[in-house]
Amino acid sequence: MTHTGETNKGFEGCAQCASKNPTAVTRRSFVGTLLGIGSSTIGAILGVSMFRFVLYPVYAKDSGKEWSHVGDASEFANSKGPVSKTINFSVRDGWREVVSSQSVYVNKTAEGQLQVLSAICPHMGCSVGWQASQGKFVCPCHGGQFAPDGRHLSGPPPRGLDNLRTQVKDGKLQVQFEYFRSNVPNQETLS
Repeated sequence: MTHTGETNKGFEGCAQCASKNPTAVTRRSFVGTLLGIGSSTIGAILGVSMFRFVLYPVYAKDSGKEWSHVGDASEFANSKGPVSKTINFSVRDGWREVVSSQSVYVNKTAEGQLQVLSAICPHMGCSVGWQASQGKFVCPCHGGQFAPDGRHLSGPPPRGLDNLRTQVKDGKLQVQFEYFRSNVPNQETLS
């Protein structure tokens, strides 16, 4: 059987292809490929975890203001003036959560409702004290004076004592503590 020139050229092309060394899969290249895939997978897992850790404060959901326990509502029913209480509350700042204590005053309004006042003077942030003999709150730093309901009476503070949100739940008085900007005429929340 004889082949024409075109057919011989076709065989020559196949012979050239056959003479090239095709890539052979060896054990060494297979293990190297597995190591590369495994390293890439571990790197991706660690990278995603680190990325989420770095961005946690940005995407963390704020659970809102928490309610702090002040005391039993019946404890304040017969009080003749403001009662000082210390409350504990937690504040989340990025990755850390700080538990703080703060003094508040519990008083009854003219309508008989319980109100909770911040003990922080709105002038420069000093702690005010209840002076039962004078029947008013007095700031020891700059002499600011406040009525039992928190109204500003005299001195440099630009406003009265800050009222805090309250609720009575299961007979317990609870409060949402907030910090307010000092030395401004209106209540501006800081936290």
